[in-house]
Amino acid sequence: MPPLIRYIILRLVTGFAIGCACALALILGPLKDYPMPAGGLAAWLMIYGVASTFALGFLATALAMDGED
Repeated sequence: MPPLIRYIILRLVTGFAIGCACALALILGPLKDYPMPAGGLAAWLMIYGVASTFALGFLATALAMDGED
């Protein structure tokens, strides 16, 4: 696999995993006043929405920080 493709996939997967952990912490956490998704599909959509945003943000940050070397 070319190094650039490996770099992109690794950063996207890492960011997605961090986003999943944050979304699960929001859903399962002790926030009582925050409206949480009621059904399974709503929870999965929330997890996917947060995780995909984290994935792109992690990739963009990694590209910006590695460009300064």
